Amino acid sequence: MRIIYSEDHKLRDAKTELHGGLLVTPFEGPFRAEWILAALQERGFADIVAPKSYGLETALKVHDAGYLDFLSKAWRLWKASGAEGEAIATSLPVRRSTLRVPNDIDGMLGYYANATETSITDGTYEAALAAMRCALEGADWLAAGNRFAFALCRPPGHHAGIDLFGGYCFINNAAAAAERLLEHGAKKVAILDVDFHHGNGTQDITYQRGDIFFASLHGEPADAFPYFWGYADETGSGPGEGCNANYPLPRGTAWPAWSAALADALARIKASGAEAIVLSLGVDTFERDPISFFKLTSEDFGRMGTMIAGAGLPVLTCMEGGYGVPEIGLNVANVLTGLES
Repeated sequence: MRIIYSEDHKLRDAKTELHGGLLVTPFEGPFRAEWILAALQERGFADIVAPKSYGLETALKVHDAGYLDFLSKAWRLWKASGAEGEAIATSLPVRRSTLRVPNDIDGMLGYYANATETSITDGTYEAALAAMRCALEGADWLAAGNRFAFALCRPPGHHAGIDLFGGYCFINNAAAAAERLLEHGAKKVAILDVDFHHGNGTQDITYQRGDIFFASLHGEPADAFPYFWGYADETGSGPGEGCNANYPLPRGTAWPAWSAALADALARIKASGAEAIVLSLGVDTFERDPISFFKLTSEDFGRMGTMIAGAGLPVLTCMEGGYGVPEIGLNVANVLTGLES
């Protein structure tokens, strides 16, 4: 198992998140990657490399060019406006509003946001680039004929849409990795999202595409962030019809029901003709995660890895969620161990 990790994730160290009506210390921070890396090293994963300095060529195939330009300059424009805190969207386009990009940075933030809990800070763009590069390095490793890789992406990416950020996500690492595998000659790739929260950004990017099969297991959207995506009747459109599979699951879901959904998703991935799986791994399905309501145990994550490996496809794992409890490192290590078992 090759592990790809960049110290540049530390460049994003946000101090504020809007939660419960308060500005709190974010659930997503540098400590997450540090806990995971330490757990992997303790487990004996020793093939740890830094990514190459990839450009934006692949990212521009999954994201809007204007959006990526916004990310590159948002913090500079925010500070130039005289703002003292971190950049948080306050005014968003809604139903029946005019969809034009404002000139003012406050308006830009709202135009490109899909949620307002996530701040943009000094170093956010650079950290997001580093996370994307980890994913691309992992895709190259698979394309070279290897079976498994783990991109320790931070910040995560699956809530980042074509031209949207939010949910701690800015560049969609999994989508970029899938695109990279297609660049290497794959005809079809699957993205399997097992984060507790629906991968709305990934669905946005892949919904009308027939070369990427997207499956997501997640909390029932009527009750869980991101709320407005992830229902079972969202199956893709145009060339992507039938290439989008959502598995919304209720509060309290434990391994028996969760694994049954995973088995169905894996069967559909194999039937789709996918040549590789990009695994959007969130371990916030853990029973003690502070911002989810599933009941998976640490032992279940090893079983998860074994089931996914059973599909017989190369797997690039990209890190997504998992918050606030030290067991996130243990749980990631269990998934990777299960993959290799």
